[in-house]
Amino acid sequence: MRKYRDLIIQVVFVIVCGVCWQLYAKSRNLMGFPSLDVIFNRLVYCFTNERRPILQYLFNSILSILKGLGIGALLALIFSSLSVSSHVFGILYNLVVSVFDLLPGVALLPILMITIGANDTSILVLVIHSVVWPMSRNLIDGFRTTPQIYVESGRNLGLNIAGMVFGIYIPSSFASILSGVKVGWARAWRGLISAEMIFGAAQSAGIGVFINNARTVWIDYPAVYAAIVLVIVVGVIVEYGIFLQIEKATIRKWGMVR
Repeated sequence: MRKYRDLIIQVVFVIVCGVCWQLYAKSRNLMGFPSLDVIFNRLVYCFTNERRPILQYLFNSILSILKGLGIGALLALIFSSLSVSSHVFGILYNLVVSVFDLLPGVALLPILMITIGANDTSILVLVIHSVVWPMSRNLIDGFRTTPQIYVESGRNLGLNIAGMVFGIYIPSSFASILSGVKVGWARAWRGLISAEMIFGAAQSAGIGVFINNARTVWIDYPAVYAAIVLVIVVGVIVEYGIFLQIEKATIRKWGMVR
């Protein structure tokens, strides 16, 4: 019953927000603030119009973030594992994480444009930057909170670095790891769209390019809102359709969180 109650509260909140939006849009009749029915019609139009294939733009963005998320997660796992295996490396890597985790990805865009250019590689680097540091921070924190008795047991069994990481550290700190992945995904998704909007001249134009073109080239404000709605829908699907299901099947089932 609690699950359905929470769902009902969320649905009611969304409906109230939608009603308020619709009433304000209809009363003001502003070109830059379209009503929900106009936005929905434009979204349907963009799905069916071959000149503005919004699904292709979205697919390009998802492909880019999957690449960046995969590479960033792998690098975070490798560096975080080395940081708990070597004291000197751990000290240095903590410093690196503390410095770069505070650096917004948008601040790197001018440097990336100068050194790499306005292309897919720059966008990929930005996504990796958005993923690797917050995920490393969560991984390191999770590894450090691993009960010492587990660590000593692994050492007594003669486990090597890989065995300690995959057999001891990761299972005991999976909640922190999942939290790091969620934070990294959110930052990467925002950073990706921002980068695409700023220099969308990459080989594979993403949803950020669509938003920018709708605003500056096509002068189609409902299409801007339609693309933003699609971005939100993707985020909700990933949050509730993927991360929440993983959380229910793992850390909630194991009793690590309520």
